[in-house]
Amino acid sequence: MRVLVVSDIHANRSALEAVLKDAGDFDATWCLGDVVGYGPDPNESISIIRSLPNLTCLVGNHDAAVLGDIDIGSFNLDARLSVQWTQSAVTKDSLEFLSDLPEKIEVEGQTLAHGSPRHPTWEYLLDMPTIASNFAYFNTPYCFVGHTHLPMIYQLDGDQQFPEYIVPDEFVPIQLCPRAIINPGSVGQPRDRKPEAAYGIFDTQIHTLEYRRVAYDIESVQERMRAANLPVRHIHRLEIGW
Repeated sequence: MRVLVVSDIHANRSALEAVLKDAGDFDATWCLGDVVGYGPDPNESISIIRSLPNLTCLVGNHDAAVLGDIDIGSFNLDARLSVQWTQSAVTKDSLEFLSDLPEKIEVEGQTLAHGSPRHPTWEYLLDMPTIASNFAYFNTPYCFVGHTHLPMIYQLDGDQQFPEYIVPDEFVPIQLCPRAIINPGSVGQPRDRKPEAAYGIFDTQIHTLEYRRVAYDIESVQERMRAANLPVRHIHRLEIGW
């Protein structure tokens, strides 16, 4: 089965549409959370995501904040402003969709979480001790996560105390080795100094993952963000991938 793996769309409809056009045919969709937040298109992004085939979608920390399930006092000022704008913009139907999303799930023999398998909604996997300790919190060959907006694979082999990490090449299928934590990067707000939307294609039969990047019309998104008076920092970071 060919699975489209996306995360951190962040209400960026233009980036999501570019990903879907680039991806071609796929059998199922795994969305690792943060469909909304930061961007100007929360309802449109939700509508597109929920229309995709065989969808499994998780709640991310920005999704949870919009629902009121996370205290936005833990967010920085710009992120708080973005959450408050999104709360004013989302429809009842969009809120109902977000409210039904799980934090963590197993599907097709793999684990999905937004932040980490240990603390699915909020924990960032950015340092090796944190990453290594999280392997104890899933029993499947692979755990797919988002949240950091960084395309990355962390593999644990044999008696290694700390996993090795792989910064994946783009458009080259990678043969995955169990056990691994895999991040497809961000569709709507990449943070690896590349502005192109990031996503992955996972083959559930042969356990390969192809990382992909696709350009999209960033200026149109920035124009919609300015019209909504969203934070300037979030507008500018789209063009530099940070």
